[in-house]
Amino acid sequence: MKNNPIGIFDSGTGGLTVANAVCKLLPKENIVYFGDIEHLPFGDKSPEAIKEYSTNISKFLLEKKCKSIVIACNTASAVAYEHLKNKFQDVLIFNVIDPIVRAVTQSSKIKTIGVIGTKVTVDSEIYQKKLLKHKSDLIVHSKATRSLVPIIEEGLHHKKHLLFALLDNYLGVKPMNEIDGLILGCTHYPIIKTEIEHYFENKIEVFDAPTIVAKQLRNSLQENNLLREQNERQDHQFFVSDFTPAFEETANLFFGTEVNLIKQSL
Repeated sequence: MKNNPIGIFDSGTGGLTVANAVCKLLPKENIVYFGDIEHLPFGDKSPEAIKEYSTNISKFLLEKKCKSIVIACNTASAVAYEHLKNKFQDVLIFNVIDPIVRAVTQSSKIKTIGVIGTKVTVDSEIYQKKLLKHKSDLIVHSKATRSLVPIIEEGLHHKKHLLFALLDNYLGVKPMNEIDGLILGCTHYPIIKTEIEHYFENKIEVFDAPTIVAKQLRNSLQENNLLREQNERQDHQFFVSDFTPAFEETANLFFGTEVNLIKQSL
């Protein structure tokens, strides 16, 4: 099991931010990534559909002998994590929400926190419930920012006037402009983390999943004696349910090399 790969999935390119952080922190490990572009975005699908997509992807990753599965999607983490944990009890499964909640509630500086994410993630109130469970005096403001994922997937976030107009629309009004910390509740958003920090003039702390989740994964694999010992050439695999040039471009950019995408229907 030690030398088996780590499975990571998302609805599209967002999970690549987590995959990239995992590869940097755990350079000996191999990953199998699945981007469910056919069903992008998960954020406007029903909970039942998200559970079905997540279950099918997890089965595929287990067929690839993955020793652990990282749900690199806030929407799927909010809706399908407990379902997957109950269904696949023989494999370590990680979500991207709990590590961020832990980081925020351990910070003494954060009194008012904002959360941005997909409609499903925000409507689930999962961040608010988990944050207040650990820190009852925290003030939490949430905002569904549904236009950000499509423009990132299409590569339109490079058009700064468009991106900052959207950020101003979502974050420039009360109560979101009164926060002292912000949770990027979607794994697509770290791609525009620098722009978000710039929008707030670097005056607030921005919490994103990739590094935080990668550290938790490393610690858990170590505790379970599952860290890969071999140090051979990395053999990452990238599967997509549909092919888009934007995904290929983003994957190549993150990993600094040409990524071979394999189309896989589930």
